[in-house]
Amino acid sequence: MITYKTAGVDKEEGYKSVGLIKDMVKRTYSKNVLTELGSFGALYELGKYDNPVLVSGTDGVGTKLKIAFALNKYDTIGIDCVAMCVNDILCHGAKPLFFLDYLACGKLDAEVAAQIVFGVTEGCMQSTAALVGGETAEMPGFYQPGEYDIAGFAVGVVEKAKVITGEKIQAGDTIIALPSSGLHSNGFSLVRRLITDLNVEFDGKPLGETLLTPTRIYVKPVLAVLDQFAINGMAHITGGGLYENVPRIIPDGLCAAIESSQIEVLPIFALLEKLGVAREEMFGTFNMGVGFILVVNPAHVDGVMAVLREHGENPRVIGSITAGAEKICLS
Repeated sequence: MITYKTAGVDKEEGYKSVGLIKDMVKRTYSKNVLTELGSFGALYELGKYDNPVLVSGTDGVGTKLKIAFALNKYDTIGIDCVAMCVNDILCHGAKPLFFLDYLACGKLDAEVAAQIVFGVTEGCMQSTAALVGGETAEMPGFYQPGEYDIAGFAVGVVEKAKVITGEKIQAGDTIIALPSSGLHSNGFSLVRRLITDLNVEFDGKPLGETLLTPTRIYVKPVLAVLDQFAINGMAHITGGGLYENVPRIIPDGLCAAIESSQIEVLPIFALLEKLGVAREEMFGTFNMGVGFILVVNPAHVDGVMAVLREHGENPRVIGSITAGAEKICLS
């Protein structure tokens, strides 16, 4: 007799997976979550806002997952998935409300799935988002044994009067950078071409561990700034680096003049450059040590920097806004 299990889908392993993650997921709940894990849909009470705007974003981890497969280490990639989504919606001034994940594999291993979801819950705790649901898809014959894919979806809220788009950026504004923790979740297709030995020692530990350093989540320090100051623009520095992400918020006729000497380039980027990547390609692919930027009225710079430092950040002024046809210029 043919069953779903003989076709490659083990429902019991799925039930085991849910059992392992239920308590972890509940850690992320707030009073606004009105349903338990397992409902057909997640109910979230928005609360009191004058004119709320919902801001949504979706993303994945990309081929960084290949490093996790090789090292058999899965407890951080969930943080990456959350970070890629919540940092994006944060750019518009949105406070993350809730998050959903999608995990797909060829054959489900409940223990591995639980490790991945542990990372997701940790990312949600760092970003104040509730993990209200998700999907685990076992797809035999579609994914290679031992391989997974993960994607996420975040929803946040901001008062309409406080939405940040970059349109208020003016000449003379100051550009403040928040440091990255490393590669974050971008450029790994190039990284994997350059690095074949994940066990070689780098910076006091196996190189693979450095590559798996999770993406930083900037929600709490940036929301603390927004509670006190009007910010003219923000950008999450992801794929394409500064060259692609900064121009997304710069109005026509203005230029983000960035001094590369003010960027603290992390050792991992120095290694990749040494392995044969040209400097311009480095800045056009990787974050180079800058994970997030804020464009601030110069009168507010000292105050913004103080709040960021109070929340554990190490902000650096890396440039200013000038008049110009090109929206970014690195000197």
